[in-house]
Amino acid sequence: MSSKPLYAPPPAPVSKLARYRTLSPLAGVRVSPLCFGGLGIGDKWQYQDGASEEFIGEWAEKRGVWDQLVIATKYTGDYERGQENITHKVNYTDNHATSLHISVHESLRKLRTSYIDILYGISDAPAWVVSKANQYVRDLGKTPFVVYQGQWSVLVRSFERDIISMARSEGLALAPWGILGGGRIRTDAEEARRRESGEKGLMVFHSNWERTEEGRKMCLVLEEVAQEVAAIAYHLLRMPYVFPITGCRKVEHLRETLKALDITLTPERTQKIEGATTFEIGFPFKTFGTGATPSFGVTTTAHTDQVPLPQAIRPSKY
Repeated sequence: MSSKPLYAPPPAPVSKLARYRTLSPLAGVRVSPLCFGGLGIGDKWQYQDGASEEFIGEWAEKRGVWDQLVIATKYTGDYERGQENITHKVNYTDNHATSLHISVHESLRKLRTSYIDILYGISDAPAWVVSKANQYVRDLGKTPFVVYQGQWSVLVRSFERDIISMARSEGLALAPWGILGGGRIRTDAEEARRRESGEKGLMVFHSNWERTEEGRKMCLVLEEVAQEVAAIAYHLLRMPYVFPITGCRKVEHLRETLKALDITLTPERTQKIEGATTFEIGFPFKTFGTGATPSFGVTTTAHTDQVPLPQAIRPSKY
């Protein structure tokens, strides 16, 4: 029996990762502020053909820590693409029930567990599809989507058109991937080193590993704060319930990433970051706004006070 007083506070967290927050208004599970992706060791259904789940499953089982982890996975891609002995692979991919059943069964086996904390039921989909699907399950009294995964970075901000507003309305958390622009947040010196060494960079979604001129301009602005750290902080501070997916292949990468939990971007700094590249939010938002402020119809008619949108959690002292 523990001798610890009933209402004694827990020990101080060893890092900011041990300051937990609720995943979303629709999901009470508490998680760390950053999500660590498995791209570096292989993703569930493409990269390394499922090896990452086997690595994680073995690691967690040996340490007996499964109940202390929150593991997320997904399905849709052909995770058996490397198996030449499988002739017919058509039902290992796409979003139908057979693909879902087979993929989840394999995930449970590889992870050596009986449950999955988060199955990304929706990722990389239009906002209207998510809204329509959530309304459908609500009408039937079933569980809606609670988190959305999609591409978002200071270099690729189309996420900010419909997805963010949809997430606010639906009560979804956001788990953005590609937050460092596919490795394109780098200094001029780093790019020169990669060019000379032949290391180059990631080309999964791009035909060219080098930065565009506009991307370089963004990097120069980010250098004024703390390049990669500022890029991650931009997402954390943009709105609540955002859990950036970060890929850390080395311990020093992890330590550097954690610095994003310590910095605050002033409104002026945020505006400078957003102004470093061209982003056209488009109609109807450019004309009528996103709801964060009164529309021009109101502002040209009267002086009003508006309740602000929910704000992101700010950095804590420890």
